[in-house]
Amino acid sequence: MANVPEKLINFKVYHDGNDLVGIADVQLPSLDAMTETVKGAGIAGEFDSPVLGHFGSMETVLNWRTLEKRNIMLAMQTGVNLDLRGAQQIYDSTSGKYKVGNVKCVVRGVPKKTELGKLDVGATTGTANTIETAYLKVTIDGETVLELDKFNYICNIGGVDYMADVREALGMV
Repeated sequence: MANVPEKLINFKVYHDGNDLVGIADVQLPSLDAMTETVKGAGIAGEFDSPVLGHFGSMETVLNWRTLEKRNIMLAMQTGVNLDLRGAQQIYDSTSGKYKVGNVKCVVRGVPKKTELGKLDVGATTGTANTIETAYLKVTIDGETVLELDKFNYICNIGGVDYMADVREALGMV
């Protein structure tokens, strides 16, 4: 293996193109397929069958060290458009040198929960924003590897659009 992806060097959080103030860590959504149990004649037991291109609730959580104006603004009852840009450290075992790759995550959704946190002397506040995520796009080194858009019936994973036939069947093409 020539390239060994090691870690995220650092990242920045942008809201509507502006750098957010504050130090955050971000928990990206889990992709939990919607399923329905299939059972009956011809099946020895039950099988949880995923619904093509459909996923359950997806939450993006931003955890902040302090209570800031910008993280309070993420509680506004409007759409949220986040752009998370990171630099990843990659070791090239052939050359013995480090390279920097890039990762970009675009998250769109609506505020679901805002935790103001705790005020305690000499401690972080633990402020957090939870965004109900309707759109998620992950780009690594310029290549889109994941794009989920719940409202536009897009489920593109690894270059395969699993919802293309569904959009056509629904007359959306």
